[in-house]
Amino acid sequence: MDATQAIAEPRRREILRLIWDRELSAGEIAAHFDVTFGAVSQHLKVLREAGLVSLRKDGRQRIYQADREGMGPLADYLQSMWAVRLDTLAALAEAAERSQGP
Repeated sequence: MDATQAIAEPRRREILRLIWDRELSAGEIAAHFDVTFGAVSQHLKVLREAGLVSLRKDGRQRIYQADREGMGPLADYLQSMWAVRLDTLAALAEAAERSQGP
């Protein structure tokens, strides 16, 4: 599966967002989702095989981080997508605050 197919799945994009600028163990990643650890592990495998995440073993733990360099132009696309979401969220919060008044 290529990188664009890998990120087409929403949970995989969310995993990438979680590990964009920090390392997390597979268990820490799985704790953010309402699916089984096995399902998250499969998503991580797809992301790893597509070259989107790096894996480091620390004892028995598997530690993951997004491989932004390996993503090439996809890294910029994902980062801009998340920035637009944050801008939209901020605008909605400000509008809600204004509607509540002083």
